[in-house]
Amino acid sequence: MNPADNSLLDIEDLPDVGIHMPDGCRLSARIWKPSHAESHPVPAILEFLPYRKRDGTATRDALTHPWFAKRGYACIRVDMRGNGDSEGLMEDEYTQQELDDAVATIEWLAQQPWCSGSVGMMGISWGGFNALQVAALQPEALKAIITLCSTADRYADDIHYKGGCLLNENLGWGATMWSYSSRAPDPALRPNWRELWLDRLENEPFLPSVWLRHQTRDAYWRHGSVCEDFSAIRAATLAVGGWGDAYKNTVPLLVEQLDSPVKGIVGPWVHKYPHFAVPEPRIGFLQEALRWWDHWLKGQDTGVDQEPDYRAYLMDGVRPQRWYKERPGCWITEDKGATSHLPIQTLNISNVGLDQPGPLDTCIRSPQTCGMEGGEYCAIWLGPDMPGDQRVDDAFSACFDSAPLANDLNIVGAPQICLHISADRPHAQMAVRLNHVHPDGATTRITYGVLNLCHRDTHSQPTELVPGKVYEVTLNLDHIAYRVPRGHRLRIAVSSAYWPLIWPSPESAELHLTEGQIKLPIRHAASEAYVFPPPDAEAAHDITTVRDSRNSRQVETDMNSGETHLIIEDDFGLVTDNHHGLTHGGTAFERWSIRPDDPLSARGYCHWTQEIIRDGTELRTETSCEMWSDAGNFYLCAELKAFENGSLVFSKTKEDTVPRNHM
Repeated sequence: MNPADNSLLDIEDLPDVGIHMPDGCRLSARIWKPSHAESHPVPAILEFLPYRKRDGTATRDALTHPWFAKRGYACIRVDMRGNGDSEGLMEDEYTQQELDDAVATIEWLAQQPWCSGSVGMMGISWGGFNALQVAALQPEALKAIITLCSTADRYADDIHYKGGCLLNENLGWGATMWSYSSRAPDPALRPNWRELWLDRLENEPFLPSVWLRHQTRDAYWRHGSVCEDFSAIRAATLAVGGWGDAYKNTVPLLVEQLDSPVKGIVGPWVHKYPHFAVPEPRIGFLQEALRWWDHWLKGQDTGVDQEPDYRAYLMDGVRPQRWYKERPGCWITEDKGATSHLPIQTLNISNVGLDQPGPLDTCIRSPQTCGMEGGEYCAIWLGPDMPGDQRVDDAFSACFDSAPLANDLNIVGAPQICLHISADRPHAQMAVRLNHVHPDGATTRITYGVLNLCHRDTHSQPTELVPGKVYEVTLNLDHIAYRVPRGHRLRIAVSSAYWPLIWPSPESAELHLTEGQIKLPIRHAASEAYVFPPPDAEAAHDITTVRDSRNSRQVETDMNSGETHLIIEDDFGLVTDNHHGLTHGGTAFERWSIRPDDPLSARGYCHWTQEIIRDGTELRTETSCEMWSDAGNFYLCAELKAFENGSLVFSKTKEDTVPRNHM
């Protein structure tokens, strides 16, 4: 279970262990393990990432992996091929090569004299994705996984497309990886670091070009989407997510679809591990994970198999804020399944409002700037990234309000909206927001969904709309657990644009709504209060701050043209690792621009700087990329420059044109 402090084990920390793949490529691993593991073998826990153990994830690794090691596990953080201190080249995310490398690593771990032969895999985001994907390959030694902030469907529920709409995060995260993968190995570890770095720079792909060439749900996206065959996953699975994260749907989906032992936890958090996540309350995630590992990797009866299938944080409805330090609410549980068994309350939509009698006959043509209060698609950098007051976007939307609620309303699950809708253009999109309207008019977004109406029937074979033809469309909004207080109102807001979350259709379309209803999953009882242990962690990483971090988000409007710019600046600071002396840091800049009357004015620009300083050697990369479109094509350009002690040592540019496919 959770040993007392005086029973914790002495551990050793091995910063650069080589694991050779079948093709000879050396992956670099950091291993924390009990000092006595050679004579008393222990299970292994693998985290397999491209995010650089030497600097990128060192702070969070310090809180987590030594904690498990002191309690009887070998914890292994591996830099994926082509990243950090590993050799080789990375071609894309979740490639077969990546998954094969992970399987080979698991097999290597199981054969080590200090390993008992049982292996677990854990990770958040990329590491949560590949934990699921590797589990579906069924390596014999892999007995259990913990997947956090991940997805089961790479097309429908990742950072590329949502509801068949192109997410601007496709460019934003592509820019991040363009920058991340440009960094050199630590010169202190690799005598051939410069050769590895230049080879990496020469071969580094600009991934938005790859992703944009797959605008429908084709074989590219089906690879790595475990929803294609849930039965392939046999490892015991603990799935964890957060209501402030982009990946809200995975946990309830896995709980209800996996045949293997599975439990789910969803808190109020953004894209972070729950023992140091925000908004609070945090939980004792490490203790919960230890119970999981002890049960499935050591065969101990820790009671995790008797826990409720689904534990979710029911958030109290609060006023809209760009950031929350904490969210009031309570933990609720479902013993069997997640939310599909909960009763449904159906509310009709009419000209009069929500759940009011009468016909529906409403038209909406939103300005292209509608959506500026939507916040970040995936809140991760801890800036002012949450959705703001929705009244601004509601002014550009068709809105339908309920009467003041007679009682508290607990919405737990994925609301579903059904609309009879037509458009005056062959390509159109819609965004639907379920909002909480406070008595003074302030409006909080509860959940939302978007839909490319050319994808109304299928994401694999989209078709144009017939202008004026009425279609019946159904859209599931993201899962949520949210309590709307008595006396407050619900609002459905429908818009024909949602910038800068999604790229606009090539023409401004008017939507005509003639019939509609929303189905709300309702949980009538919410008085129980599940209690997690308080958060625990290992001591914080020992660093010296050279430059403080900061985040800003600003909107600028040109009063002549009406062009609006969302400007995001993230300075991640500059720190020195006091364990090994490497100084590292970075900055990011994004600008998303559009004019309210012209969808073809949309433009995204991203710039990143990465710095590494080691023993008088200063290494820096500058990466940038830009995207725009006309009615028929998307256009991309990207640049990468690398500097050693201020001198340019490498540069390349990429330009690409990708035809639009009903997008």
